[in-house]
Amino acid sequence: MTEFDLDVHRDPDGIAEALVVDVRSGLTAAQKWLPPKWFYDARGSELFEEITALPEYYPTRAEREVLDARAGEIARVTGARTLVELGSGSSEKTRLLLDGLSGHGTLRGFVPLDVSETALAEAVAAIRADYPGLDVRGVVGDFTEHLGLLPGESPRLVVFLGGTIGNFLPAERAKFLRSVRDVLAEGEWLLLGTDLVKDPVVLERAYDDAAGVTAEFDRNVLHVINTTLGADFDPAKFTHESYWDAANEWIEMRLRAQEDMTVHVPGANLVVRFEEGEHIRTEISAKFRPAGVAAELAEAGFRLERWWTDSAARFGVSLARAGSGGA
Repeated sequence: MTEFDLDVHRDPDGIAEALVVDVRSGLTAAQKWLPPKWFYDARGSELFEEITALPEYYPTRAEREVLDARAGEIARVTGARTLVELGSGSSEKTRLLLDGLSGHGTLRGFVPLDVSETALAEAVAAIRADYPGLDVRGVVGDFTEHLGLLPGESPRLVVFLGGTIGNFLPAERAKFLRSVRDVLAEGEWLLLGTDLVKDPVVLERAYDDAAGVTAEFDRNVLHVINTTLGADFDPAKFTHESYWDAANEWIEMRLRAQEDMTVHVPGANLVVRFEEGEHIRTEISAKFRPAGVAAELAEAGFRLERWWTDSAARFGVSLARAGSGGA
């Protein structure tokens, strides 16, 4: 395998077609929305890496604390031969798991999956350089579509970190967890990161930092639409907001139009009109309670084996095993 050998399941035409579907659906809805996966072109991936280092954005540090403390235990409990990471990005936190599994002596392969080919190629190259005996195969794809194509020797440990599971609406979340269960053999593993319910002020600041990095990240979805579909969004005319929805226990990221405007999206054969003050919901980030995580995992066909939090109980990491009743 060459240094940048990747299994690519997303082609430029397919990406553009999927974006067209989402833009047409989301920007013609009574309450406009866009899915958060479209933040992540090369620039979006860079911005998110910046976000994870911001003082307001605690989830990355809290989750890393758990993984640092528990990686050896995870390795002993799972005995995983293949580590599969969904939405890998830079794979930085995953190195803690790679070290734990390598030290335990069972690890044979690492399969990172990400939508960004550029970010994934860089991560694969770095991991291969630092773990020369490891079989590393990157998969460029969408974890809502390409789970069944993931390679790897059993038992596999699938990790879905960063609280990304919170970006799904509840029904989507249930479907996704079940799809993960369906590609795993009984006895294989899921490691899941979930941000926990806490003070709304802390949550809102985590998604609207003082330096404005999250605002730039949020507006990047408009740059992606401009670049891919030839739209004429002026991102500077949209204000970034974070909002705590107490009823649903999730943060919403929004882009609010500063004035009346008309936006042309020729690649989607669409004209979109905005009134001053109207917003696009660009992301939800659900926050969880321990009992809810356990119930959702059980409903999807997993048995919760371990539950850990960081020292401040801000972030939860669950280790669950695929049980009977799955595919």
